[in-house]
Amino acid sequence: MNEQILQIAARIREMRDILDMSQQEIADKVGVSLDEYGKYEQGEDDIPVGVLYGVAAVFGVDPTVLMTGDTPRMDEYTIVRGGKGVKVDRYAGYSFTALAANFKNRDMEPMIVDLLHTEVAELVSHPGQEFNYVLEGTIKVVIGGREFDLHAGDSVYFNPAVPHGQRAVTETARFLTVINE
Repeated sequence: MNEQILQIAARIREMRDILDMSQQEIADKVGVSLDEYGKYEQGEDDIPVGVLYGVAAVFGVDPTVLMTGDTPRMDEYTIVRGGKGVKVDRYAGYSFTALAANFKNRDMEPMIVDLLHTEVAELVSHPGQEFNYVLEGTIKVVIGGREFDLHAGDSVYFNPAVPHGQRAVTETARFLTVINE
């Protein structure tokens, strides 16, 4: 398993222990089974972004704390130079770069997502709203039972409570996503 995933899992376990909460309490609050949550907390399964944000909300911390171990410091603005965002490798062929991780109390989560070609889009769901803008390549976006091919310059805005996923149709693809939870 990816070392970064193991570190995130360890931070979640530590926060849960500090707050004296059971795994069942957290699983119930974020809407996953106890077994599923246990795998996330042990680093056996990658934690979907929506679940990670849900856990952060339960703990009352910024998701950056769980992702990096650091606390956001900026409250008026933050600048991220090209290629310098907080990188998080999700699973093989999928990684994202958080572009506002150092901004306190943010309402949106802008990220650059890099994809390698796969045949299947892993579906996730989370509260809020989501916007995707394709920067390079072609991605297939699955929303509910519908599939859409988006090319560089195309965008989609949708309700992410509906199971959804993205995958690269081309060898590689890159898109900007902005999530408001």
